[in-house]
Amino acid sequence: MSDPSAPGKTAAVVAYITIVGCLIAITMNIEEKNEYARFHIRQAFGIHVLFHALAILMTYAGYAYLAIPVYLFYFVIWIFGFLQALNDKLKPLPIVGKYFQKWFTFIS
Repeated sequence: MSDPSAPGKTAAVVAYITIVGCLIAITMNIEEKNEYARFHIRQAFGIHVLFHALAILMTYAGYAYLAIPVYLFYFVIWIFGFLQALNDKLKPLPIVGKYFQKWFTFIS
C-alpha cells in the first residue's frame, strides 16, 4: 500500500526551509495540488510570516529584549512542524496552526 503523503512530501519539507523554501514549495504544488503539501505549506508560511512580523514589530517598538523568547518560540514551532512533515503527520502547530489553515486559504 502506498503512502498518501509521498507525492507531496518533498514540497512539505522544502516549505519549512526559510521563507524562500516556502515560496518554492508553493510553486511546486501549483499543478499537482497535493493536500498533504498544502497543509504543511500553510503551516510553514504562517511560521515564517509570524516570525518576520514579530521581528519587525519588536525592532520598531524597541522591545529588542524580547528577541530571545521570540526566537525560542519560532524554533520550537518550526521543529514541531518540520518533524510533522518528515514523519507524514497532519497535526497542526500548537496554538497557531489552526489559524494558519484558515488565514492562508489562498495557498492551494
